[in-house]
Order: sequence, then structure tokens, then C-alpha cells
Amino acid sequence: MINRTLVRDLQQHEDGPVTVGGWIDTVRDQKKVQFVILRDESGTVQAVNVRHGADDERANLISSLTTGSFVHLTGELQHNERVRLGGLEIQLETLTVDGLAAPDLPIAEDSGIDKRLDWRFLDIRRPEVSLVFRVQTTLLQAFRTYWVEHGFTEIQTPKLMPSPSESRAELFSLDYFDQGTAYLAQSPQLYKQMGMAAGLGSVFEVAPAFRADPSFTSRHSAEFTSVDAEMSWIDSEEDVMRMQEELLTAGLAAVKERHGDEIRELLGVEVTVPTTPFPRIPLQKAKEIVASRGHAVARKDDDMDPEGERQIGEYVKETYGHEFVFLTDYPASVRPYYHMRNTEDPTLTRSYDLVFNGTEITTGAQREHRLEVLTAQAVEKGLDPAGLGDYLDFFKYGMPPHGGFGMGLARVLMLLLHKPSIRETTYLFRGPTRLHP
Repeated sequence: MINRTLVRDLQQHEDGPVTVGGWIDTVRDQKKVQFVILRDESGTVQAVNVRHGADDERANLISSLTTGSFVHLTGELQHNERVRLGGLEIQLETLTVDGLAAPDLPIAEDSGIDKRLDWRFLDIRRPEVSLVFRVQTTLLQAFRTYWVEHGFTEIQTPKLMPSPSESRAELFSLDYFDQGTAYLAQSPQLYKQMGMAAGLGSVFEVAPAFRADPSFTSRHSAEFTSVDAEMSWIDSEEDVMRMQEELLTAGLAAVKERHGDEIRELLGVEVTVPTTPFPRIPLQKAKEIVASRGHAVARKDDDMDPEGERQIGEYVKETYGHEFVFLTDYPASVRPYYHMRNTEDPTLTRSYDLVFNGTEITTGAQREHRLEVLTAQAVEKGLDPAGLGDYLDFFKYGMPPHGGFGMGLARVLMLLLHKPSIRETTYLFRGPTRLHP
């Protein structure tokens, strides 16, 4: 390993010899002195080189550096409060070019998102973009810590499936050896439930999922990272909701503690750690609230539309001072066959959507664990039980009451960091018109 000091650690470093490495951000050539602005994965620092005549090889090398060239340099670190860039500078002694960048960078600060995605590796070098993925790392670590401390087991479910896990309309299919057609998993739902039958108690998974949905909205993609959990021995969907609000509170608290200042500085966003419990509003009541604000929900399938979500999000902020709201009591007409029905009103399910800053991030529910009821609900939805593959076998030998949720990671990050699209919060976005890089 090259023995270098990260820029973020220089503040604690005493004045004296130091080695740093990174990309050339800017070179300011002056008559007697040169300023080299170097950026690594943690920050930016200024190095100073004094010229020694026209034949000064080091000065000429610095003059030839292009933006994005990778170098490492040594010098004397000096703490100097007059230096605007962090109150630090390095008096340059040696500079080695590890990789000279082409002179024509294909993207600029003001490039549009499509151009930036074409050159994603260059885009991510920018601090405000790389911050997204450091926040993601902290968020997922906090989620895992919460789950492990609460007795959950991490699983890895297959992404090649013999039958659909959700709607057939959104399936990617492929030939699978001599066994016919296989499908890319739309969610780990069926195999999460197998974990309940297997006696694992509570499980979680963070993994890719796939939807062949030709959608061009700001919150849909063909491949995304799904954050899923399932838990046994629940009394109702309220147990799932409680677990999820505790999980998100733990995650956002960790993000605020570790990155709050940087998010505020680079993105102008204040991370808010939510209080619990989150507000809860039945879907029908939410529609009435939205209508009173001048928006008539346009969907014909009894679900909430995107503008309705935005309006109910604003209402909850105004009324409760909260960024989250659970919409509950969804009708069976818009929910999968494996959602448990409400005993008092079988037209409703024991399910919810979680809305964050005006956009849905989660569908969760208590699942139907009784085989005969589950089979009847599948038939009611027009499904042939014989076509459900191994799924119904999971329920034949004793299934505990259980429930869980699925949550899109990029969508959570988009709403947390106030980005306009999940294309900004996905490492490499995949959509109907994007398969490269």
C-alpha cells in the first residue's frame, strides 16, 4: 500500500513531512509560485510549489498536469489559518504522476444527469456525489446493526426464480439450461416467507431486485437494491410498522451523527431524526385530506397517486412536524393475494405504505399464513394454485403468523438527501434506455 495520509486526517496531523495522493482538481500557475489543488476520496488540500527558473523540471511538470490526473506528492504540512482551503497547505517537495488524464474532460459541473451517467466514474469523483455512497454505507451499517441486535438473521435469496414473485407484467425472463424459463426476482418475498416456515424467526436481506417496467419516472428503475425484512410471531402489521420506524430512526440518527455537517455544507440539507411513533392515517382518510387540499386522486384502482402522496406528505409536515407517515388499511383490490385481510372488514388488508417526504418508500403487511385462506385468495385474484410452484408448500407443515416489508434503498437516499431522481442515488442506474456503462 502507498503510505499516504487522507486529506480529512491532515487537521490532526502535526506540521512536518506528509504524503498525500489523489486527483488534480486545479493548477494555478503564477510567475513565482504554483498552487496545486489536490482532491482525494476524503477532501481537498492545497500544495504550493516555488518556481526556480524556466528550466525547473518540477514546475514544468506541474504546468503540464491536466484536471483529473492522478498524482501523489510529498512535502511539509503547515497549518496556516490564512489559507482558505481548510487552513492547511503543503510546501511541495516531490510530485509523481501516476496517471495523466486526457485533456478533454467529457463532463463539467453543469452537465446534465444523462451526460453525467455516461461518465459516472468521473461524476462520482465530485464530493457531493461521492457523499451519497458514504451516506448509503452508514445507513446500511446502522440497519444491519439494528437487525442483528434484535435477533434477525441475514439471508441471501436466489435472483433466478422458476415462477414470478409479483406481477407477470414486470418480469425479465431467460432460458435456464434445459429447465425452461427462469425469471429475475422482482422481490425476495416468497423466500423471505420460506425463512419463516424454516423457523429462522426474523430475517433480512439487502440485495438486487428487477422490474421490467418501462417507466421513466424519477423513482423507478429496472434494477434496484431492495431492503427487506420479515418477522414471525407478530400480532398484526403494527409490529412490522414498529420495527420499521425503529430501524429508520436508528439509520437516520447514524447518518446525522457521521455526515450531518457535510450534508448540510455540500447539499444544503438538514438531516432530521424522526420521532416515534410515526403518524398513521387510514388510506381512505388520507384521500379525504388530499381532496380537501384541492387534489382528487386520479387512480382508478383505489390506490394513492404520486400527487396524493406529495399532498399527504405536506399535510403531515404541517400537522405533525414529521417527514414520515404510514398509510394503512389498503383495499384488497390493490394488494397481493398473500396479504392478510382485515377480520372486521375483509375488503381491507392488514397492510400499509410508508411515505417519506411525500413519496412512498415501502409496502409492508401482515401475511396470510393459513394455507386454505391463502389458496382461496390466490384463486380470487385469478391465479392457478398449481402455478405457484413451491410457494404453497411452505405453508403445509406449520407457518407462524408473520409479516414484513420491502423498501427501495435508492429511493430512501433520494428523499433523505433531497435529490430529484434515484438516478442521482444509484451507483449505476439501469432503466429502459440505459444499459451502459
